[in-house]
Amino acid sequence: MLKAVILIGGPQKGTRFRPLSFEVPKPLFPVAGVPMIQHHIEACAQVPGMQEILLIGFYQPDEPLTRFLEAAQQEFNLPVRYLQEFAPLGTGGGLYHFRDQILAGGPEAFFVLNADVCSDFPLSAMLDAYRHQPHPFLLLGTTANRTQSLNYGCIVENPQTHEVLHYVEKPSTFVSDIINCGIYLFSPEALKPLRDVFQRNQQDGQLEDSSGLWPGAGTIRLEQDVFSALAGQGQIYVYLTDGIWSQIKSAGSALYASRLYLGQYQLTHPERLAKHTPGGPRIRGTRPAPPNLCPPPQPPVPSEPLPTSDSEVKTQSLPSLNQIWFRVFAPRSSLLLLGNVYIHPTAKVAPSAVLGPNVSIGEGVTVGEGVRLRESIVLHGATLQEHTCVLHTIVGWGSTVGRWARVEGTPNDPNPNDPRAHMDSESLFKDGKLLPAITILGCRVRIPAEVLILNSIVLPHKELSRSFTNQIIL
Repeated sequence: MLKAVILIGGPQKGTRFRPLSFEVPKPLFPVAGVPMIQHHIEACAQVPGMQEILLIGFYQPDEPLTRFLEAAQQEFNLPVRYLQEFAPLGTGGGLYHFRDQILAGGPEAFFVLNADVCSDFPLSAMLDAYRHQPHPFLLLGTTANRTQSLNYGCIVENPQTHEVLHYVEKPSTFVSDIINCGIYLFSPEALKPLRDVFQRNQQDGQLEDSSGLWPGAGTIRLEQDVFSALAGQGQIYVYLTDGIWSQIKSAGSALYASRLYLGQYQLTHPERLAKHTPGGPRIRGTRPAPPNLCPPPQPPVPSEPLPTSDSEVKTQSLPSLNQIWFRVFAPRSSLLLLGNVYIHPTAKVAPSAVLGPNVSIGEGVTVGEGVRLRESIVLHGATLQEHTCVLHTIVGWGSTVGRWARVEGTPNDPNPNDPRAHMDSESLFKDGKLLPAITILGCRVRIPAEVLILNSIVLPHKELSRSFTNQIIL
């Protein structure tokens, strides 16, 4: 019997995710078409022997969270419960506080997953490694370059046994290129060190507060209080993965995570990707599109006839760039998709729109004629009017982008030439200036026709009247 615990934090966390977290708790923000933590729950539900999934945090159990939990239980046929902390208790305090619920039924082990990570979640492989060599703590690790490793928990391992010999959270100098992914597998014995930390905190608090009611006793940081203290004592081991992984700390990292998950859907959920159907969306393959979909001054006629069936597309060699230009702008009766695209079944997308790569369109969205949409997330109820261009942007719930407007951001993607590079948790400002980043439109923002919104953040319920560049519109 197994259980899983997902740590979802609370409202005072995730401030870098604003203004998107104003409308919905960050763990429920849609990434690649589904709430962020649904990816976690799906991965846990696929592990044989999983009996229960617990969410621990200090969000109020409001209607969106309650509705999500009910839907998750029905979809995965598993108990999915939310346990609310009485106060922020850190990454380990909630585990200790709710230890009785976690250990109820006598689980063999339990997974612990941070909600703000994107991963392919190799949970079954971690379980196999744990059963081969049981220990209280098994951490999922991956590699990072020397510079970026300073932003994560760094792990020094024994390369033969994979025991964690040394652990430092966000060191000031280089320690190791192995970093903590925030995904763990704990045995029931792992709660004993948490008890020791709690008792030590309680004693320290009583020295300062004679009432004995010091509230900080329950706050336990897994990384600093447990992992750092127990490293090198034969209790903590690491399982290395080379699969996809990224943190989701900011809106820009959510857009990057959406790209990773959409690519993963090719293997895990191909039914979620838009496909060619008669009279519906037509996929032109996943080959890269030209950087700007504007026709050359004199587009040449292709040297060979256009394919008329899927079989012909598969048997022909890659077309020339001129042929791609011609096919993109030739009259067509179905939607053109470039790369991985998610479209909610209730969305209305005009056949002349060009979508992709890496686009997620939410429930009830309207995409007008001639729209160009790339590397973006369009949330519930938004409207993109005719001939708008939206690039590297998150369009908020119920927002409207006017005709012929251009909304564009600047991606802060990992270095594509460094396989160990990860998404930086970028700061909004440097030297008092707003750094170029993706554009974010908050809830119910109205963008007028024929304007440019570039590298800007628009807070909810704003109606703009002109163009903006590199600004936060309050």
